[in-house]
Amino acid sequence: MKNEKTTIAIAGVIIGILAAGLVYFGNPVNMGFCIACFLRDTSGALGLHSAAAVQYIRPEIIGLVLGACILSLINREFKPRGGSAPVTRFILGIFVMIGCLMFLGCPFRMILRLAGGDLNALLGLVGFVLGILTGVFFLKRGYTLKRSYKMQHTEGALFPIVEIVLLVLLTAAPSFIRFSEEGAGPGALHAAVGISLAAGLIVGALAQKTRLCMVGGIRDVVLFGEWKLLLGFAAILASAFGANLILGAVTGTSYFNLGFAGQAVAHTDGLWNALGMALAGLGCVLLGGCPLRQLVLAGEGNTDSAVTVFGLMVGAAVAHNFGLASSAEGPTANGKIAVVIGIAAAAVIAFVNSSRKGEGK
Repeated sequence: MKNEKTTIAIAGVIIGILAAGLVYFGNPVNMGFCIACFLRDTSGALGLHSAAAVQYIRPEIIGLVLGACILSLINREFKPRGGSAPVTRFILGIFVMIGCLMFLGCPFRMILRLAGGDLNALLGLVGFVLGILTGVFFLKRGYTLKRSYKMQHTEGALFPIVEIVLLVLLTAAPSFIRFSEEGAGPGALHAAVGISLAAGLIVGALAQKTRLCMVGGIRDVVLFGEWKLLLGFAAILASAFGANLILGAVTGTSYFNLGFAGQAVAHTDGLWNALGMALAGLGCVLLGGCPLRQLVLAGEGNTDSAVTVFGLMVGAAVAHNFGLASSAEGPTANGKIAVVIGIAAAAVIAFVNSSRKGEGK
């Protein structure tokens, strides 16, 4: 157990440093990694939405999936499974993304925003924990989406193959995808493809090895008093914070801005920051993992997680096509309505799939 915790802590330190480094090499501030933002950008690049400011196939996502896939094959942990309520998972994925885009970031970016001094992320963290606690309540009542089933290796390999196709499109056939124009917004800010892909491969492998999942970490603390997964995110926070301070001192450019106002790709509406992440936290508990964990599982051949990722991508398209996503000016009226609907829908899904006796597990 001690060795496992040490491994998780070291992985967290490496991931935090890589995230800060990606900002130095060109990614948006406090967005070295953001699963929600990067899936949103990829959706835009594929034409699923037309928001010109957020269109770019993010190599970090490709690397995450392939890094997890490669290590799982090496460790003989590539075990394709699926068939557990795929439509429900798809719908939950849509709502999780709507919650993340209300906050403007996934749980991973929430930690990186804190490491960059963005205090708005504290309100997001409060809501996130409350959403997870709500999900744990339903877990204790016997919530389950029923069992998954063993599938052929070819089925499990399809999602990693899709990521390889996206890499080919980005590098060899860019005329077929959309790019944010220089200066247009977050989609135009990115590190070089090779750097981003390499960082994604490393993070994907480390996340696969350690089972990193912030949702799972908080859930495990509540249910079992087990802190090891949260240790990884504490290490990410500490190392990214330290790297931001060092980069600022070396370059003369501020990578740490303490406060609420003037934060990059963020807004100051505390209530909706909290409610957006509450929806994300609840939805992720019902799905069995955060967006980072879903990508890693998809890389391991889990088709239920692949369906969830597709739901996240469609959720990004829905958010931008219908004016649900927040901006630096704050949340939209449509976005607020969608978050409330999402919380209600997630609660209904949790209720109808629960049994006090845990029937059907």
